[in-house]
Amino acid sequence: MVLYFKLIDPDYICYMGIDKFENEDLIKYGWPEDVWFHVNDLSSAHVYLRLKKGETWNDIPANILEECCQLVKQNSIQGCKEPSVDIVYTPWANLKKTAGMEAGQVLYHNEREVKYVRNVRKESKIINRIEKTREKREVDLMHERDSRDKSERHEKRKEQEEKRRSEKKAYEEKQKMEDIKKYTSIMKSDNMKSNKYNTTDDDDFM
Repeated sequence: MVLYFKLIDPDYICYMGIDKFENEDLIKYGWPEDVWFHVNDLSSAHVYLRLKKGETWNDIPANILEECCQLVKQNSIQGCKEPSVDIVYTPWANLKKTAGMEAGQVLYHNEREVKYVRNVRKESKIINRIEKTREKREVDLMHERDSRDKSERHEKRKEQEEKRRSEKKAYEEKQKMEDIKKYTSIMKSDNMKSNKYNTTDDDDFM
């Protein structure tokens, strides 16, 4: 069971696992477009933000970032009781699992690809609005990821085919222009020869 929430911008997808065991599946089948949020140094829900196509995690709008942070703090047993907490976030691809780690526990491949939002305090107005949109869904995470990857491969093939067609057209246009230049050059040469042998002398008619 995955929990989904609607943010102030409905084009973003925000979701989280219902427990630490489901968090394992979210870690395993996340998307390259996903950004992972967690309360720093405390137990909390794993909240994911799925970015829009073409965006990077550096492009997250301030109000969307705030909503994700509020959701994480609210869904931390200890964090929700604290006056303020620090929130850590990183791209899904930067999450690292090693043998022997507990369910839901993660490390990072690259510490430089990790950011923090410091001193996040509860904003009841934001939390109340987001929590009203909470929706439980039965999701086949592996199937969704496979479908996503298949669609991406299809788009890449289309782009490659379009690129080849464009390059072929450009090549044909170039050849066409070169042929025109050659033809023009030949015609000029023939005209010069023709004019040379057709020159008359006025004395011939005297």
